[in-house]
Amino acid sequence: MILAIDIGNTNIVIGCCRDCHNRKIEFVERLSTNASTALEYAVSFKNVLELYGINNKEIDGAIISSVVPSVTDTISAAVKKITGFDSMIIGPGLKTGVSIMIDNPAQLGSDLVADAAAGIAEYPLPLIIIDMGTATTVSVIDEDKHYLGGMIIPGVNVSLNALISKTSQLPKISLVPPKRIIGRNTIECMKSGVLYSTAASIDGIIDRVQEELGREATVVATGGLASSIIPMCRKEIIFDDELLLKGLIVIYEKNK
Repeated sequence: MILAIDIGNTNIVIGCCRDCHNRKIEFVERLSTNASTALEYAVSFKNVLELYGINNKEIDGAIISSVVPSVTDTISAAVKKITGFDSMIIGPGLKTGVSIMIDNPAQLGSDLVADAAAGIAEYPLPLIIIDMGTATTVSVIDEDKHYLGGMIIPGVNVSLNALISKTSQLPKISLVPPKRIIGRNTIECMKSGVLYSTAASIDGIIDRVQEELGREATVVATGGLASSIIPMCRKEIIFDDELLLKGLIVIYEKNK
């Protein structure tokens, strides 16, 4: 069984894959990214595994992607505490199956590399991948498996927190979808504005990317906030909460 971990700015996503050939993810869980010690992370990981009936001795390998370099070594040390071996860490030199065509390939986040590796393995090309985390990222992959580039957009919570911090009378709110688009009170107006404007921007981005590609593309969304936004979009978008972890498994299999 392979342990896959993605370290994001807000959350750490953890999952296990028993059948690597079919990329069957046993579970997907999110933990908070914070300044914990390796021991604290190790306890959290072990608790998650036990919650799903998995003994840490069943783990045969581990792979980590990270956009928070200061946390990467701590997580790697935590994994070693519960498994006894070093993790594979996404970075230069690993085979991914993705041809990165951006100006400086080293600048591409390891999470986006994993997303792309899974997208190429799982879905028809060309492909647009929307990953909705602290930032919303858009990745575009053509029919020849070339990662052409994409865009980085302020995430839903980033936009909402900026709105609240810059206004004196707007309260903190949850991101539960409103019952109607035309809000009738402050909270409804905030929810409708944040959620529907994000959905509309995603629809518009898909149109513009497909126009530049000159053809329609498969669109896949992932990330912690995607399940709240994608149902509000008018475009056909596949929601795949396991995409990044699947990508880590794809890369692990190519390099083991």
